[in-house]
Amino acid sequence: MSRLEIAEKELIKATLRGLNRTMILWLLNKHPSSGYKIVKELEKLTSVNFHPGTVYPILYEMEQKGLIKGEWSQKGRRRIKHYSITTEGNKILNNLRKVLGGPMKEALKELIGT
Repeated sequence: MSRLEIAEKELIKATLRGLNRTMILWLLNKHPSSGYKIVKELEKLTSVNFHPGTVYPILYEMEQKGLIKGEWSQKGRRRIKHYSITTEGNKILNNLRKVLGGPMKEALKELIGT
């Protein structure tokens, strides 16, 4: 792999890492989901494979901070934790929308070419 390819891969990874929490809040604002479904949605949105070992610590951190909450349910013999956004998480998501919807929106549009 060339230095340029490595640099590109690192930049993409760093950019997505910076957006993970925002994307999780956005997904949970749409509907509660299990951790597994969140991983799969992130993969679908970004076309990048997400390792559960990357996503679950973020979910735990966000839950500890009160941005999301998890509730366990039983499905057959399996226990599944479903996450939903909290009031505090919604406030932060709305603030993020304001930040991204201001002048940054035009820069992002130009960046992605729309």
